Order: sequence, then structure tokens, then C-alpha cells
Amino acid sequence: MAYVLGLDEVDRNQVAIVGGKGANLGELTRIDGVEVPDGFCVTTDAFAQTVAGEPLLDDRLDELSRLDPGDRAAISVLSAQLRGMVEELVVPDAVSAAILAAHARLGAEGAYAVRSSATAEDLPGASFAGQQDTFLNVVGSAAILAQVRRCWGSLFTERAVTYRLRNGFDQRKIRMGVVVQRMVFARAAGILMTADPVTSDRTVVSIDAGFGLGEALVSGLVDADVYRVRDDRITDKVIATKKVRVEPTPNGGTQVCEISGGHRNEQVLSDAQVLRLARLGRRIEAHFGGPQDIEWCSDGADFRVVQSRPITTLFPIPVAGDGENHVYVSVGHQQMMTDAMKPLGISVWQLTSNAPMRDAGGRLFVDVTAMVSTPAKGAALAAGLGKSDPLMGDALRTVLDRGDFVRQLPEKDSGAPVAPFGATPAPIETDPAIVAALIAQSEASLATMKHDIGDLSGPALLDFIRTDIEQELRRVLFAPRGLQVIMAAMEATEWLNDRLREWLGDKNAADVLTQSIPGNVTSEMGLALLDVADVIRPHPQAVAYLQRVDGDDFLDGLAEHPGGGDARAAIENFLDEYGMRCTGEIDITRPRWSESPATLVPTILGNIKNFEPGEGRRRFEDGLREAELAEQQILRRLRALPAGERKAAETARMIERVRTFSGYREYPKYGMVSRYFVYKQALLREAARLVRAGVLREPGDIFFLRFDELAEVVRTHQADEELLDERKVAFRAYRSLTAPRVLTSDGEMLAGAYRREDVPAGALPGLAVSAGTIEGRARVIADIARADLESGDILVTAYTDPSWTPLFVGIAGLVTEVGGLMTHGAVIAREYGLPAVVGVEHATELIRDGQRIRVNGTDGYVEILSES
Repeated sequence: MAYVLGLDEVDRNQVAIVGGKGANLGELTRIDGVEVPDGFCVTTDAFAQTVAGEPLLDDRLDELSRLDPGDRAAISVLSAQLRGMVEELVVPDAVSAAILAAHARLGAEGAYAVRSSATAEDLPGASFAGQQDTFLNVVGSAAILAQVRRCWGSLFTERAVTYRLRNGFDQRKIRMGVVVQRMVFARAAGILMTADPVTSDRTVVSIDAGFGLGEALVSGLVDADVYRVRDDRITDKVIATKKVRVEPTPNGGTQVCEISGGHRNEQVLSDAQVLRLARLGRRIEAHFGGPQDIEWCSDGADFRVVQSRPITTLFPIPVAGDGENHVYVSVGHQQMMTDAMKPLGISVWQLTSNAPMRDAGGRLFVDVTAMVSTPAKGAALAAGLGKSDPLMGDALRTVLDRGDFVRQLPEKDSGAPVAPFGATPAPIETDPAIVAALIAQSEASLATMKHDIGDLSGPALLDFIRTDIEQELRRVLFAPRGLQVIMAAMEATEWLNDRLREWLGDKNAADVLTQSIPGNVTSEMGLALLDVADVIRPHPQAVAYLQRVDGDDFLDGLAEHPGGGDARAAIENFLDEYGMRCTGEIDITRPRWSESPATLVPTILGNIKNFEPGEGRRRFEDGLREAELAEQQILRRLRALPAGERKAAETARMIERVRTFSGYREYPKYGMVSRYFVYKQALLREAARLVRAGVLREPGDIFFLRFDELAEVVRTHQADEELLDERKVAFRAYRSLTAPRVLTSDGEMLAGAYRREDVPAGALPGLAVSAGTIEGRARVIADIARADLESGDILVTAYTDPSWTPLFVGIAGLVTEVGGLMTHGAVIAREYGLPAVVGVEHATELIRDGQRIRVNGTDGYVEILSES
């Protein structure tokens, strides 16, 4: 059992032996041209041997593993106990002898850096940067041993424990190594990242540099010079005013020293040094095979590298494989589902869609490279996307304006469509029978599929589902007649807004005209849950029981209370109609309401509390009256204008068209997720068979396989458990990433900007999607199951999809970070008459829960009026 290894004996494959930092440092010594300070690693075996003498440690670790990551108080107490316990341990003689011998070989009189190196640190999926401790300028054998113990103890800092809990690492399996290196008395030090940390552009090297030891920069004591390099050329340079630096003290340790005024604004690195350091970074990146976060220092002679770790915060790049530049636009921002998806969900959506899709970071993107391969088509696509989502349109224009990123083709050689993701459909007559026929065809197709899937199992089931998606689901979902209906509604809405603004000066006049339109399956769902509340409200014991619900098996217990039978029947009837819906419903792996009915209980209780009986019917009738009154007033005002009878007649035809066709906008997705739920139930039955056969550990494992991979597992009865574990770890990492609206093959993430001058100072700009202005209390909500809304509240959230509709009946306004004119939140807000602004960047961070805000859904901005 080795307790000490020299850095030259270590490589990147020995994380389990020396921890992540030690393994990467050992690997760095193997790269030509990279200088690493001499040192050695105290192995994880030394740590294990030392802690083996503490019998209470395992009990404390078991207790720690059961803590909630959000329970800061308990984590603080327990982590402090563990840290103290480890730091007070007696180091076994064999371990201390090995450490002191290695120290003596390097030179017992020298100064050293002693640095923690955990086995869950500096990994491709989780960096753990800054979670454990480092001690600089350590002098003397006794001090070395003491700081090694402190590094072991830092495995249990509160921040490290919390990080592991949040990222799913087993506290009992993490071990600690320690790196001991010769101290570099640096004139300058800093951080080099081989990708831009702001935009994620992999073609940019970003260098932060400060005077003295790197501790000052890493800990945030000083502002750093920032240099950016692309293609061996400095493209940007910001020279900071540097007031202090960290220096070593003669007897060990460090101190903060002031920098004299004349040197505070000096450039830390010369331009030649910047370029040399950038080249060094690219060499290290090439060796490790991915973008790196590199710590460097310089004693005036040359650069020494004291750490390199993978950058784990970069959004992954879709794999194209052709060596060409590509541009991708987010599917999630259009589908109101920006969360990470599991592999089965991604692959089923790819089978469903006609668009050229690629996935990265657990998200889907449309590859629009071919669509922007000529200036005219690129401009048309940006304009089309910009109508729905101005930020996405602006982000795409930013790429196109560079002119040379995408290889341009002559107009005649490009077959890419001008309209976003498809050709503009032919016009259609205004006839409600068209919508009725489309819905009837969809329902008949679904019924046939339910019958035909029957008890299919094994390869036959997977073949059936693939064929049904590619032939029948696509036929129904993308029916030309259905696309004509949706486009007709959108064009009529745009016509009304444009003409009525021109003729009458009214902004977003179509919004009130689309209240309580017939046939919108999603808005009807919200009203239906009000009806469920009406059934339960008269039965106080049933209500009290629902207030105590904890888990999804509550329906049986509900029936045991007075009125509970009727309450259960009302909930089950609702689930029969809408139970296939859920948050993030385009991902087939998400739990549906039928699978997790407790999700609906808070909303039902809110409806019972906040509304009187009959609210569903009353709300629809009120909206209908407002729409009819608005139509009458508009037509009367138009008739008073020159050519007024013609204008009124044209407007009346367009109002009829909007009200005839707009309700269908929500139906295709409803039909799709209804089909998805049938697929999912059948696949889970198959998964249960695979578990019984010992092929899978649990049914949910199928969610971490792509559809083709699942078909192969079903055929062969063989599953790769290592692959499944890797996918689960990757999914946890992807959940912490923020998907960009537009992404390039260089890895650059573009968010876009509102280029407006009509927004009041301090207001948050967004897209106006439902007219009106409202003031109220902001309720910032991330999880529909934890929503606690009162009448008059304004819902602020990242995005909404149909599953959020039941909350809309109880709010006064809506603000989302993601959305467009025809996305779910906008459509339902207009129908319910709620002022709404979507696409408000970072709304859930900039607006705090409980603040009073004003939502201007006519002009598209949000004002924060008071503190919470």
C-alpha cells in the first residue's frame, strides 16, 4: 500500500489513488513544454488508513448522506463535527513516515503549497473547484503534516458537502488525496480558460492575471487584468486597477500587501507573454481533449502550471461531424421546455419532428445552417423567429451579420425554405367544420392506436411504436389542413393588430377579441379543474384530508371521508381527460398527472379557497361578453371612419376567422402527448418485464436509453449498466446548465437583446403577448406542485406549458423568461384576459417573491414597484 507517489509517477487515470487535482497535475508533467513545480501526492490510501481508526465516522457519514441539500443548518452542524473529527485524528506512523521522507527528498527547508485533492474533484462532469482547502508557503515538517490533516478535514467543509449532496455523489465513497508542491514565489499569477467563460466560445482563450500569488485573484481580493485571444491575436484587453497583492511571509503563510500607486495600472503581462500563455493553454487543451480551466504563475522567468481541470460549465456542442460551421436554434425555447431531457425523451421527439434536429446538453436544437445559407433566406428566418421570440431573432441576426460564419450559397443552389422550418401553407376558408373534422380524425387515430397496441411486447412493441410515430403520429400532427388552420389564425391575429393600430390607434387589439374562444382544449382544462373544486368544496372533511396529502396514493383514502367518493370521481374524471399532461410534457419520460396526481392537489385547494362555486362557467361567460363587447365597439368606431363600412366588414371577417381557428392552436400537442402517454405505459410494461428478467435494475432505466438502444436491449436482453450509470451522471450535470436560444458550432451561446428605446428606466423589457396593465404581488414559482397563489397574484416563472394552465385561473398577470406570441402562456393569457409579458431575461432572479410589480402587457415590460 503506497502512501506517497511522486508527481512523475501519476497520470490522469489515477483519480481514485491521488484525487482529481493530483491526477491532473501528474498528467501535466507528461506534456512537452509544460513546467509543473516538483512535488508529491499523499494518496487516498493514506487518508483511508488514518480515518479507519475512527469508529464514529461511518455513522456520521450515513447521517450526512440522508440530509436534504437545502437543510443548511443540519449540514453546517454535521460537517463541522466531521471536519473536527478528521483534523484531530492521529496520523499512523507508517503514513507520517512516508510523508516526511518524501518531504525530505524534495528539501525539508523549502517552502511548499499543500493542496486538497478529492476523488470527486476536477472531473469532466463536476469540477468541485474551490470546495476544499489549499495552504500556501508551508515551512517545516510539522507544518506539512498539520496542513495535510487540515486538507483531509476540508473534505467536509460545508460548501463541499452541499455540492456533493446536490450533485448526487455518495458521501461515503469520496476519499481525499493531498498534493505537496514546491512553492513558486510568483511575480504574477492567474487563471487561463481555453473557452470564453461568458459566451462559451471555444475559439477564444480568456486570461485573468494579477500581481503576486494567485490566491488574491482566486479569492476575489483583487480585480484582474483580462486578456482575450483568438487565432493567436489579442482581441480584447482590460487593464484593471490592482490595489493589493498576496505575498509569502518569511516564516510561512501569506500576507496582503498594498501595491504602490505607480504600479496599480501596469499591465501584468506583456502582449508577447499573453500570446505565449494562450499557446500553452491550447497545448494543454489538446492533450486533455477538451476545454480547460488552468491555474498558472510566473516567477519572472517563465510560466508554471499548478492546475488544469475540465471546464464543466460550458454548454456542450451538438456533433455535426462534417468540419463545417453550424448554427443551431433551441427547440426548448419554442416548446416551452428548456429543462434537460432524458435520452429516451430526446430520441422520441426526434422521431416525431420533421426538422433537422441535434441534441446537446440534454436539449434539442434545430440545425438551421442550410436555412441561413443565403442572405435572403437567413434574413427571412431571423425575421420569422423574431416575430415569435425577439431575443432568438436578434441572436440569430448577430451570427448572420458577421457574414462569414456560414458558407454562403448562390440563391438558386439553396433548397432551404424561407419560412421557419417549413413552407407557408395555402389559404383556407373560415369554416368551423374544418376544425371539427381535424379533431375527429385525431381522436379516431388515437383510438385505433390504443386498440392495436393492445398487449404487444418485445421487439414487436418497439417496431409498432416506431412505425406509429413515423407514419401515423406525424400524419396527424403535421396534417397540411391543420397547419393551414394554425397559420390562418396567426395571420388573422396579425392583420387585426396591424390594421386596428393603423386605423384606430389600438395596440394589440386582437388580445381581448380572443377571450373565451371555443375549442381550446388547454384553457378548457383550467376551467375544468375549477369544476373539480366545486365538487369537493362542500365537503370539509374531504378538503381537510387533501390538505394532509403526502404521496400519490391518496385517492383511495379520499373515498373514505364524507363526500370523498364524489371528490375522487371528479378527480378521476379530470385525469381521464387530461391525465396525460404534465410539466415538460414533450419529454415522454416525465411523470404524468395520472402517474402523480398529488401534483394537482395544491391547485385544487387553491381553487377551493379563492373562488366561489360556478367560477369556471362564470369566467368563460365573462370573457365571451368582453370579447363580444370589444368587437361591437371596434366595429362601431370603424364605421365612423372614411371607408368605414368596408373596414368594418373586413375586420368582422377577420374576427370571425380568429375565433374560429385560434382554439385549434393547442390541440395538436394535446393529441401528441395523448399518444405519448399510451406509448409510455406500454414501454413501462416492457421495462417491468426486463426487470423481472434481470436485464434492468429498475423500470426507469429505459429513460436513459435512446429509442434504438432500447429496441436493441429488448431484442437481445442485454443492457450496458455502465452506460446507464454514465447517462444518469450526465443528466444530473445537464440539469444545472442553462440552454441558449442560439448556439454555434464554436460553442458560442447567444441570448439576443431587446433593442428598444420605449422602456422606462429600470424596467425589465420583454415581449407583449396579452394586452393590459396590472399591479400585484409577484409570486416567483419554479414548481407547480408548490404553488401557493392568491387571487390578484402575478405569476413569475421560467416558462409555462399546458400543465400550468390550472394556475392561470387564479392569477392577475403573467411574466415568464421564455415564450413567444403563439406559445402556450401567451395563448392562454389572452384567452383568460391576463396581462402578460414573456421573454423577460432572468425574470426569476431579478424579481423577488413577494415584491409588488407592474406588468404592462400592452407595451411589453415589467416594473418593480416595491420591495417584498
